[in-house]
Amino acid sequence: MYRQANSVQRSRSGIRYLEFLWTFTVCVSSAAPLIAQQIASFGSPQGSATSTLIAEPEPQPGNVSGTVTDADNDVIPGATVVLESPALREHLTVVANDNGAFDFNNLKAGVQYCLTISAHGFSTWTSSSFILHPGQFLILTDGKLKFAGETSSVNVYASSEQIAVEQVRVEEQQRVLGFIPNFWVAYGHNAVPLTAKLKFNVALKASTDPVIFLGAASMAAVNQAADRLDYVQGAKGYGQRLGVAYTDVFVNLMIGSAILPSILRQDPRYFYQGSGTTRSRALHALSSPFICKGDNGRWQPNYSSIGGDLATGAISNIYYPASNRGPGLVFEGTLISTGGRMIEGLMQEFILRRLTPSARHRN
Repeated sequence: MYRQANSVQRSRSGIRYLEFLWTFTVCVSSAAPLIAQQIASFGSPQGSATSTLIAEPEPQPGNVSGTVTDADNDVIPGATVVLESPALREHLTVVANDNGAFDFNNLKAGVQYCLTISAHGFSTWTSSSFILHPGQFLILTDGKLKFAGETSSVNVYASSEQIAVEQVRVEEQQRVLGFIPNFWVAYGHNAVPLTAKLKFNVALKASTDPVIFLGAASMAAVNQAADRLDYVQGAKGYGQRLGVAYTDVFVNLMIGSAILPSILRQDPRYFYQGSGTTRSRALHALSSPFICKGDNGRWQPNYSSIGGDLATGAISNIYYPASNRGPGLVFEGTLISTGGRMIEGLMQEFILRRLTPSARHRN
């Protein structure tokens, strides 16, 4: 029984770890050339006909105009406006009038243009490239200048819950050797507390991770070989041992890492120290089964962890074989779990971070 509980604890300690946007653009261009029409020549003695090609008309030119203003929509007279295009031999330049207005006429259609506006005391503004259509009168309305040296700042405020969600997203990527879940470790010293919903989400994600099923299956095989727990041999006995191994892990995770931490407002994660003397780090790791951080940020007795182990042992008396039940199952399992947590704390503090790729170089 000692070995079974110890094996279950090792399984539980182990788990604490397109859309391709396909776009396409279809450009359909069509040309409708004018076809020469034959004009019959009546009165020709030979009755022959002559033909004349009608010349294709030039596309109508375009026009670009606008008004130069500042961010407050006040006009800026005397601003220099430069129009650039690969179709132009040289840049076209005009000066905005007293009303801040400018105008470029008789511009070739179907080519790309770019506009630059500058004025003394203001930062230069450059438009995005645009193409004029035949006969188009384009009025630019977004040419607003900012004072030189003016900067825009945006203050972003996030709630504690939003930060916690982002922290959990990062922590759920933590896997020892790239595949063993290591979700219950906070490497940031300023980690915010988890909401009750997040505690349940992480516990459920951890308990349903494929590695957990693999661990439970392996433990069941070991117990089957050693004939531990009073089940029969064969496939039926293996299935019973597998059910017990996985149920122990699931119950312990849900009670010790979600239900009790939510009720008692305690954080179920191990808070990595990472600095200080080896002695202080070791004491921090060894005390983790007994001391935890509350949701208020203060250190307090770890009622959730101890209570979770005791509750798991008590509930296991429901589904263990009758001959394996009793108070000893509860207290012996709790002692083994506590010892396992102490070892796990030491591993978290000194070993596992180096084996967790997503956390190895994180500050």
